Amino acid sequence: MNAKELALRICRTLTENGHQAYLVGGCVRDTELGRVPADYDVATDATPDRVQKLFQGSVDVGAKFGVILVVEDGAQVEVATFRSDVGYSDGRHPDHVVYSRTPEEDVRRRDFTINGLLLDPQTGKILDFVGGRDDLKAGIVRAIGEPERRFNEDKLRLVRAVRFAARFDYQIEAATLAAIRKLAPLVRQVSAERLRDELTRLLTEGAARRAFELLDETGLLSPLLPDIARMKGVEQPPQFHPEGDVWIHTRLMLEQLAAGCSPTLAWGVLLHDVGKPPTFKPPSGPGDRIRFDHHVEIGAAMAKEICRELRFSNEDTEQIESLVANHLRFKDVAQMKASTLKRFVRLPRFEEHLELHRLDCLSSHRHLDAYEFVQRFFAETPPDEVHPARLVTGEDLKQLGLVPGPQFKEILRAVEDAQLEGRLTGREDALAFVRCNYVP
Repeated sequence: MNAKELALRICRTLTENGHQAYLVGGCVRDTELGRVPADYDVATDATPDRVQKLFQGSVDVGAKFGVILVVEDGAQVEVATFRSDVGYSDGRHPDHVVYSRTPEEDVRRRDFTINGLLLDPQTGKILDFVGGRDDLKAGIVRAIGEPERRFNEDKLRLVRAVRFAARFDYQIEAATLAAIRKLAPLVRQVSAERLRDELTRLLTEGAARRAFELLDETGLLSPLLPDIARMKGVEQPPQFHPEGDVWIHTRLMLEQLAAGCSPTLAWGVLLHDVGKPPTFKPPSGPGDRIRFDHHVEIGAAMAKEICRELRFSNEDTEQIESLVANHLRFKDVAQMKASTLKRFVRLPRFEEHLELHRLDCLSSHRHLDAYEFVQRFFAETPPDEVHPARLVTGEDLKQLGLVPGPQFKEILRAVEDAQLEGRLTGREDALAFVRCNYVP
């Protein structure tokens, strides 16, 4: 069963038991736009305890806010009770909720008109109490009701407005835009995890450049990602970057990120040159050029700190840091020793490193020599030559009379280097290599 089928069954069961039930929000919006909805939500006058009685496979994910998750055969649908919210002291959750009997009252506490549509699946009729269909046709993101009130209820909506405008290529309505600009300095009141997830959506929905330009235009970029905002106006040497400054270069790369791309790749693209603003050095005289000494190392450390602040997992943090730390190594691939090259392409999720490099080139000098070199290497090199079976182990070294210690790592690496370079082809060769070079 998929989410749509489950949502329709939920609506049918609720109506058969005397309740109102509608599809609501993004699934209705996307259907109206001819898009395939990513998920489905249901709004009903049934209370949370009633929903749980009717659906055995339900989970209390926010019953005190009227939200129950119904799970069945791998599909899941949120079912929310009609409500009006009273006060938002924490800027995210209502202080308490009052259940409503009418869908109109429920819609008026939602965020944007384009997300305020309801669909009666029994009749196919759309209920629109806030002008959402007109705004869909006009291409407008408009807050429901008074914009400042909507944004103060949940300041993540400031970023969500930008995301919807970017994803659909819509304009933000004037009063809504003015409220975003006024409240932008307060956006960091939102939890780091929620900001991370929303920014990741901006980066991976296929409109990353437009999204980040809107973050800048609305005043959200500086409080959200000050190190990215500092890229603006940071010049680059024109012989390598004819496109312009670091901000222009980064936006060109963001523009090429495909919808559904890897989140770590997207963050790697955004942060790959984050170390340039603090390391900028103008030409020191005739014949010199702009320099960014140690910007890779500094940028990798900055990327790690940004990931830490946004509560990324350790695994994702390591990958994003690695993408930043290694993005300039491609310029040397043609001159690398075989062992160095093979170790380089063995980096975890190397395909992301390679794609970042491709986008980097296409957004600057447009030379893809290194990218094509690596592609040829993969085409011509058997996988077992890149990841060969180990010829000797630590146990072998002990059998040769060597004492375990830091030298073991050095010896094993030297053996593997010789193996990767084709100088050692078998176990006996490797043991002879160790005896000759390391056994007293």
